[in-house]
Amino acid sequence: MKKMTFAFAAAIACVAVTSAAQTYPVRPLRMVVPFAPGGGTDVIARYVAQGITESLGRQVVVDNRAGANGVIGTEIVARAPADGYTLLFVSSPHSVNPSLYKLPYDTLRDFAPISLVALSPYVLVVHPSLAARNVKELIALAKAKPDQISYGSGGTGSSAHLAAELFNQMAGVKLREIPYKGAGPALLATLSGESAAVFGNALTVKPHIESGRLRALGIASAKRSPSAPQLPTIAEAGVPGYRAEAVLGMLAPARTPRAIIDRLNTEVHKLMRTPAAIEAMNRVGVDIELSTPGEFGRLIESEMQRWGKVIRTLGLKVQ
Repeated sequence: MKKMTFAFAAAIACVAVTSAAQTYPVRPLRMVVPFAPGGGTDVIARYVAQGITESLGRQVVVDNRAGANGVIGTEIVARAPADGYTLLFVSSPHSVNPSLYKLPYDTLRDFAPISLVALSPYVLVVHPSLAARNVKELIALAKAKPDQISYGSGGTGSSAHLAAELFNQMAGVKLREIPYKGAGPALLATLSGESAAVFGNALTVKPHIESGRLRALGIASAKRSPSAPQLPTIAEAGVPGYRAEAVLGMLAPARTPRAIIDRLNTEVHKLMRTPAAIEAMNRVGVDIELSTPGEFGRLIESEMQRWGKVIRTLGLKVQ
C-alpha cells in the first residue's frame, strides 16, 4: 500500500511539473546580470532579455547585482526557486572564480545550463606610440626588453589579466602588469599611453581602433571574427593555439524542470539566429555561438579547467 501511495504521489508531482512547464511563463521573469550596467555582458544580456520578452509575451527584467567579480549576483540565482522565473546571464568570471575564491555555491552542481549565447573575443591592442605593428613584432620587442613593456589589467584575476598572462606563457615573453580598478580604467590607461597594451573586450575597444587611438594587433578567438575579418587571430599571427574569449550564456537554478530549460533554449536560439541579431552582434564585435544545455555545461567545465591551470601556474589567490 505504501509503495502504491508513493508511486501515486510521484505521478501527481510529475503531472504538476509538466503542467507548469506547459503554461510557463505566467508572470514576469528576472534575469540577474552579476555585473554593473553598461558593460559588455550587460549589453548582450539586455538584448537577449528584450528578445525573449517579445517571444514569450512576458517581461524579462534585467537585475544588475554587481560585486566580487560576479559572485554576489550568481549566489542570488543559486539560492532562487527552481521554477524558471529567475535566470542568470554569465560571462567568463563564472568559470574563473572557482580557482580564485571560496565560493558560497557550486559552479557546476547549483546551476542548470540553458544555452551558450555568444563568444566575445578579447582584442590585443597597443598605444600607437609602441613600435610594434603586429604580434610577432610585439613578441620580438618584449623579448628584447623583458618586463619593460607594460599592459593594463582590471586587477588580479580579471579577464584582461588572465588573457595577458596566458599570452606571456604561450609566447615566452614577460609583459609587465599594471593593475587598475576595473577594465574601464585599464583601457583608459592604454589610451593615454600610461600602459603600452591591453587585452580589451571587442565591444569597448572597437571605437578606439576605428578612430586610430589604439592599434589592434590580433583577436583572441579560435578563428577570425565575422565582425572584424581583416584582423588576424593571435594564434595565426604568432602564438599558435592561443585563445581568450568571454563565454556568454544563460543558466537557471539547478533542478529547474527540463521542459522549461528546453523552452528557453529554443527561444534564445530563435532570437539569435535572426538577421537583426546577427547584425547587432557584429556591430559590437561579438560572435554568436549557440549550444544545447549539455554542451554549454561541458564548455563551462572545460573553461574552469583551462583557466584554473593558468591561475595555478601564476599562484593567484584572491582573499
